[in-house]
Amino acid sequence: MDVADRPPVRYRRVLLKLSGEALLGRQEYGIDAEVVSSIAEEIVKIRAWGVEVAVVVGGGNILRGADAAARGMDRATADYMGMLATVMNGLALQDAIEKQGVQTRVLTGIEMDKVAEPFIRRRAERHLEKGRVVLLVAGTGNPYFTTDTAAALRAVELHAGALLKATKVEGVYDSDPLRNPMARKFSTLDYMDALNLQVEVMDATAISLLKDNMLPIVVFSLAAGNIERVVLGEQIGTLIASNVGAVLAGVE
Repeated sequence: MDVADRPPVRYRRVLLKLSGEALLGRQEYGIDAEVVSSIAEEIVKIRAWGVEVAVVVGGGNILRGADAAARGMDRATADYMGMLATVMNGLALQDAIEKQGVQTRVLTGIEMDKVAEPFIRRRAERHLEKGRVVLLVAGTGNPYFTTDTAAALRAVELHAGALLKATKVEGVYDSDPLRNPMARKFSTLDYMDALNLQVEVMDATAISLLKDNMLPIVVFSLAAGNIERVVLGEQIGTLIASNVGAVLAGVE
């Protein structure tokens, strides 16, 4: 795409956080190839607009460490298994993106040189600068940390303009909208309000890290076209930031 034809975007570099469950589609377990291809298509589209894209993907469609630990497994062992699940999801997304003609790199928090590069911050930044989509897997490489926290950490390390959190709901609500049809959605929130509300869409450790580094969070539904809409600056979902007005005015 010619530079003159690119639409104005709000963020030049983003960290997209996808849950493993987002890859399920209508299945109860595993990876839906059509869903992965659809997500890949949106990533490829915003990349064509000049947006540098890093992706952290969870592993809940295969195994969630916290759930396995709740069933009696050692927590550290369960978390490492969950990290390996994220690697499988990252490889699936890599395949789908590269089939659409965009180069990728998978960087992992746990060394496994047959399938991925180790995460090195400067290397990851160089890949982004070269136009590659960077897929960040295996969390932080440490147990007891969620993939939300891994996403927050990588977003800060890579100097992203925002962390985009794609979920199964349309934003942050004052109660669970899947259980309470009267739940109220927030269009904007301050970090402290999000922490005080104990929002379920992102854990407190991740929000605190982003707050300390003044990095905006956009929580939105992973419906078709929404990744593009967020990048273009449409006010969908919930924006969490301390300087909401400046963020909303900051289309590049």
